[in-house]
Amino acid sequence: MTPTAAPTVHDPAVRSAIVRLRQEFPELGAAPIVHVVRTCREELRGSPDGALPELVERLARHRLDRNVA
Repeated sequence: MTPTAAPTVHDPAVRSAIVRLRQEFPELGAAPIVHVVRTCREELRGSPDGALPELVERLARHRLDRNVA
């Protein structure tokens, strides 16, 4: 795997968040974004499936933005 490639992700909530957040935070690289998104997904595992994509992305964006600032 190259440093800029994201690993294959099967969870649509995780996959879509990684794609958008990599565009928003290119300076961070793939690995930290994938780690944060996967952690957020795990923490939100009891949430309704329909809400997961938005919840995962919002929480991950908040954490990434906090770390960049």
